[in-house]
Amino acid sequence: MDAYSVLANSKPKELSSPPQSLDHADHVVRTALLGYTNLAADHLLNPGLVGKLIGVLGHIIRQLNLEFMKSRIEVGDSSEEKERKILIRGRAYDVLLEIAINLLGWEKDLVGFSDEEVAKCLSIIKETLREWENIERDENNGEAPIAQAVIQLKIEDMKKVMANNPKRKGMIAIMGENIEKRIEKDDLMLSFLDAVEEEIHSNIYYIMSKEKMCRFGNDYAIGLRWLRRLGYVQVSTNPVLAAIAYKDDPKLWEKFKDYLRKHPELLENIDKQKDELAMAATMMALWPNMEVFRPIALLLNYRDGMISYQLNPNVASSVEGSLKDALKIYSAAQEYFKKYDEYLAWNWPIETEKGRPNIVFKVAGSSSAAIEITRKLESLGIGTNNTVTYTVAQEARLILAKMEGMAKALKKGISTTRNYETNMGGRLEGHLREVVAATLIRQALEKYEDKLAALTELAKELGVPVQDPEAPWTAETGWGYQVTAKTLDEKIELVSFRAYLRPLVKEPFIRFLAKAGISGKTEDKVREFLEDWEKTIGYAGTLVAQRVWWIFFSPENKRKWLAYLIRKYGLKPEQAEEILNNIDVLPASKRKPLDTLLTLASNNMTNTEFPDHQLKVLNVSRKPDFDLSKYKNSIMLKHDPRIVEKLLQLEDFRKAYELTPELVEVFKEVEINVDGFGLNGLKPEEWSSFGSAVKTMSGFTNAYNRFREEVVKVAKEVAKEFSR
Repeated sequence: MDAYSVLANSKPKELSSPPQSLDHADHVVRTALLGYTNLAADHLLNPGLVGKLIGVLGHIIRQLNLEFMKSRIEVGDSSEEKERKILIRGRAYDVLLEIAINLLGWEKDLVGFSDEEVAKCLSIIKETLREWENIERDENNGEAPIAQAVIQLKIEDMKKVMANNPKRKGMIAIMGENIEKRIEKDDLMLSFLDAVEEEIHSNIYYIMSKEKMCRFGNDYAIGLRWLRRLGYVQVSTNPVLAAIAYKDDPKLWEKFKDYLRKHPELLENIDKQKDELAMAATMMALWPNMEVFRPIALLLNYRDGMISYQLNPNVASSVEGSLKDALKIYSAAQEYFKKYDEYLAWNWPIETEKGRPNIVFKVAGSSSAAIEITRKLESLGIGTNNTVTYTVAQEARLILAKMEGMAKALKKGISTTRNYETNMGGRLEGHLREVVAATLIRQALEKYEDKLAALTELAKELGVPVQDPEAPWTAETGWGYQVTAKTLDEKIELVSFRAYLRPLVKEPFIRFLAKAGISGKTEDKVREFLEDWEKTIGYAGTLVAQRVWWIFFSPENKRKWLAYLIRKYGLKPEQAEEILNNIDVLPASKRKPLDTLLTLASNNMTNTEFPDHQLKVLNVSRKPDFDLSKYKNSIMLKHDPRIVEKLLQLEDFRKAYELTPELVEVFKEVEINVDGFGLNGLKPEEWSSFGSAVKTMSGFTNAYNRFREEVVKVAKEVAKEFSR
């Protein structure tokens, strides 16, 4: 019987409620053998076991070893009995590996296990795994098919990250490939663990997390257990990422189908329940994320381990619609995690509230409605992650809304959770690049007699699918949606999109500008000019994040906010501290390693990373001249003032970087000196029309609607089963 197929296709049994466990060892063994090996291993991330883990682990191994040996003696010839043997042994291997990898990772420090205790535990786990593997080899002519299958499944799980995109590689997938290369055929388990240890401990994210240089989150919905070992404490999701998760891991569709079979009410009037179905499908991808970070959330009292869930972009401008969606999802999550925590935190000594969802809602700052949605959710003790945010004025105004809502919650005795203020720096830079590109194209076309012919030639060289110059042009933008351009001005905008002019330094564009005499008549001069713009634009997102962080969380200003919160809302000092300590700036949508390395801070900062971006940072860190110490609290570094001066030539950067009169008055009340910060910042009534917001929301909405249609199609397939 094929061990890999049995383990890959096995489904866990239902967990009883409440658990019928005798002690921690019995609890882990029962849970693991029911098919919940990750949950069983995570149960041991228990502060009550500090100093006791070696003994408990010995009890676990005694029981698992007995099951391993019984399966050797009792197995018969039937396929059912052979399958049972594979499942018992596979789950025994798996839970010990998961316990070991947890002890190799960052989690052990969070719990408080000593290095000596960890070393002894790893030693007895390795000894047990070696013995089990040898037993398998004795039975199978020198082969260990179950051990091999367990390891293969773990590596395949790592390789799923970005598996659907052959042009891009994720860090966890590369780690999986590296581990796979080091596995020794005659020593599977121990060579696997040695390779895992090397990959974790040499990783820059693990090092930065250990040194508390910053917190990190993931902008992707899979590969999270491995990232947790590196110190990651957060994950962001949105419609785009939900759709990608289903592509990378098609088994999610089977889970969704099973969910629908158990909830046939969702199959009644499917076309009228499209959003409910999309919500359910997204939750199928969301639950595993929440489970991975659940131990972190409980251990840190919801100060970390949070999962960001994107609310329906179609109702982003509706306070009532967004709150309705959020409360529905939050309530469902609470019911789910009441049962999950019965097992994860069984007999844990901590007083953390069980069942409370470790979820924050991504509230799009694409309209001023975000202010009230944020304030209301925070007042209920439900965290928010403001997204579609690119400007100092937006982010500052929403942080003020968070503070007000959190103050209301605390005065009612409701503790708050970690929440986030996303800074979509890469998307701001993408928009600014397009503004510069369009401006330069317009300037150049003034020098051409036949403007449309010149633009058409440039468009074709850049890859815009132009058939008839006079007819409308329909093409991708690079933001997740298509546009149709009819007028010359619209066609200029189309050519300027990131799909065709990222970076600006492209040879057809250089030739086009040089021919028109823009910024010098030689191509070398134009190339130099464009390279300077590329470098300058590349600092825009960092500068916004830096200014927001300085206003609220710098050493000189944080104490002023404490005094303000106490004075403004009548809070106790510890309540004001809770508010300030629970808000993080979240730099996102990175494009280059410096976007991470220049936004590190030991407080109030979580950098969220896409898998291929993680790999870029890792590769840079392994260069001989890399010096991590240069980036300690890099958010406070001073940059060349000429960069800001050049960026301020762009109206949209002024909107992104400067303040509004309303905010200046608040900051004066707090006694923060913002002289010279400017008053041309984006006003709330302008949020929906800002270029970055328009482009991002168009992409998000398009992705959501596409994903929703796919979900509806699957739901109709399941509905047919009931009609047969």
